[in-house]
Amino acid sequence: MKTVFSSLVIAFSMYSKIPMPRVEWTEENRKYAICFFPLVGLVTGGLCYVWFLICGHLQAGTLLFSAGMAAIPLFLTGGIHVDGFMDTMDAMHSYLPREEKLRILKDSHIGAFSVICLLGYYLTYLGWISELRSERAVLCFCLGFLLSRILSGLSIVYFPGAKKEGLLYAFSSTAHKRSVRLVLFFLLGVCVLGMVLVSPLAGSLTVAGNFAVFGWYRYDSKKEFGGITGDLAGWFLLCAEWVSAMVPAVIALL
Repeated sequence: MKTVFSSLVIAFSMYSKIPMPRVEWTEENRKYAICFFPLVGLVTGGLCYVWFLICGHLQAGTLLFSAGMAAIPLFLTGGIHVDGFMDTMDAMHSYLPREEKLRILKDSHIGAFSVICLLGYYLTYLGWISELRSERAVLCFCLGFLLSRILSGLSIVYFPGAKKEGLLYAFSSTAHKRSVRLVLFFLLGVCVLGMVLVSPLAGSLTVAGNFAVFGWYRYDSKKEFGGITGDLAGWFLLCAEWVSAMVPAVIALL
């Protein structure tokens, strides 16, 4: 039981800025950490839904609503996934050999392409969020934070890694894979069912969109980098969250 609690604390300490008690980051304590990674998404989606209710009560404007919805996951996670997205954009747009791309992923400097792509990402992301006018659409968007992290967790235990170092490898190599898979597939079933029940059309298409990005993530990471890394996992999460905003927004516009 102590190991399970330690894994929970490590997952939230690593992937969020929520204050947690101190635990040792031993291999034993990391065994089940990936199981709890989706719960960070559940908290994120829950806070976004609360923000939606607050904005509705205060009759807040579209810009304030959209900015809050985009800012909550950014501040809650400390921007860890945004950092991965930016590093990946620099590496992908370098068009260099694989080894050079992997080197760029480790480089702490910010390149022009990372800034350009991040700007384009958030401009369109805010636009999609501004069109989430119904409670059902917002709920689909909020559940997307859970879905993306379930898929990300599955990628850690199923996809090949690009290198045998780094935080992603540390979590992957020490994970109790059988338990992680069982928990993540259970959460995946619950999440998909919840999204479809909330809105059959928007929920189903949002799930399909996330799986499409998941397949693209596997193909592109293997082709360009030889496998996944922590930075690529961050890139995937932002792409999946963009799709979770885009699909309900497009359906609302039709």
